[in-house]
Amino acid sequence: MAFRSAPTRAVALIVLGASLGLGIPAAVAAPPVPSGAFRGALMESLNDSAVESEALARFYAARDQAPLWMAPDAAELRRAFFAALEQVQAHGLPAVRYDAEGLSAAFRDLRSDRDLGVLEVRMSRAFLAWARDVSSGVLEPGRLDAGIVREVTRPDPLALLHGLEREGPRFLRELPPQTPEYAALMREKLRLEQRVIGTGWGPAVPAGATLRPGDDGPAVLALRDRLAAMGVLAEATGSGFDAVLTEAVRSFQAAHGLVADGVVGEATLDAINTSPEARLQSVIAAMERERWLGPREARHVWVNLADFTTQIVEDGQITFETRSVIGSDTRERRTPEFSDQMTYMVINPSWSIPRSIIGRDYLPALQRDPYAVGHLQVVDASGREIPRGAIDFTQFSARNFPFHMRQAPGPQNALGTVKFMFPNKYAIYLHDTPQKNLFGRDMRAFSNGCIRLNDPHAFAYALLAGQVADPEAYFARILATGRETTVPLERPVPIHLDYRTAFVGPDGAITFRRDIYGRDARIFEALTQAGVVLGGVQG
Repeated sequence: MAFRSAPTRAVALIVLGASLGLGIPAAVAAPPVPSGAFRGALMESLNDSAVESEALARFYAARDQAPLWMAPDAAELRRAFFAALEQVQAHGLPAVRYDAEGLSAAFRDLRSDRDLGVLEVRMSRAFLAWARDVSSGVLEPGRLDAGIVREVTRPDPLALLHGLEREGPRFLRELPPQTPEYAALMREKLRLEQRVIGTGWGPAVPAGATLRPGDDGPAVLALRDRLAAMGVLAEATGSGFDAVLTEAVRSFQAAHGLVADGVVGEATLDAINTSPEARLQSVIAAMERERWLGPREARHVWVNLADFTTQIVEDGQITFETRSVIGSDTRERRTPEFSDQMTYMVINPSWSIPRSIIGRDYLPALQRDPYAVGHLQVVDASGREIPRGAIDFTQFSARNFPFHMRQAPGPQNALGTVKFMFPNKYAIYLHDTPQKNLFGRDMRAFSNGCIRLNDPHAFAYALLAGQVADPEAYFARILATGRETTVPLERPVPIHLDYRTAFVGPDGAITFRRDIYGRDARIFEALTQAGVVLGGVQG
């Protein structure tokens, strides 16, 4: 059915434009209705190779090519979608992908039934692009960094269309992550943008000698001014490094994962002098990561690699936390990011050395001296120990080395007294360690890739709670045997190895960490290339 007359069509287009808030005067008239030309233009617009076209074709076929966006009763839906597009910058999304301005212009320029059909499909394509990005992220993690191996669950395009058809504007509001973390990151993004638009945090503190309590001079004045601008120091009165300033420095250090000694050394100075623009980039990267991850389970293990901590979270509350050591910042040792299911622990574990470590670290030593690394056993495929003197290590390379290496259970075992397993192709797990001295440092990237725990026994007790009557006594009995013992978890626990340089701290405010692996810098660079702009700087 065509429009009934040219005057009626013109009035209908005015009403359609007014429903979008485009400043066109409203008039009382029926909205446009689809015609044969509308349906033909719609079908022609779907006839391409775009990935979402199959879903769109199936969706509109099920509706007998009836319009979704151009329907007479769709004014509220149109307004809601354009309102959502007006908020893409707040979400750190690339507005260029959805072309709100182009869509608005197309509504203003509607002249025919064919224009309506083409614009109907344009609106649906823009919706699918926005819905995918806002619900599950703009980027493909695996293309950014070899260590980001997270598998992202993408929404089904047809399910998105049917959800919108069924629930209307409410469906649009529910697509962004609904987690408290995401909401806090959005608030921090706005706060930082306002700071960037203003005067920032003032001049940086001059680099030079370490600043300590009792010092004074221009550098201390700059320190007071900057901490006051950040809101860490109530006011920048006084000139010396007094007790009030010392407490402010300690507060800042604690909030940023630094040793809270009140002394402004190199690490603390770098954190204080980090610009609000850089902090804003961290927040935007964290928002993208939150979209990748999706909703978290009621009970899960959370490992924040950038924070060097491992937590058990239950119903949104941290019920256990311990310091962690993660992989060293080298290509072979950086800890990857992924999610899995922790299914068992091993008490009194032996250590089966990964082949990558054998070839990189131990085979060269054995080729120089067959009795090197004497705390390790050389075993065959059946697990039988082979005497060192019976092997000519010089004839093998890392690729063709036919043996395995193992460290028996014991107090000096590299895995300590317990390891926590979530079998994965990256050979990553959580474990104890005899090297307790490393946990006293604020930067704890020293392992071959696995995560070492400062308090693994308490972690084991927390996992076993509800499974055995007395977790501590149960664990102690097995430990005392000295025998390698596997203990299944009756309820496997989801575990997330993530990397957040911006996240909600204990006080509910966003706290920041160093980008030790450079991953968040790569995320923000890729988002920028996709069209994301830094609000307050370029926007």
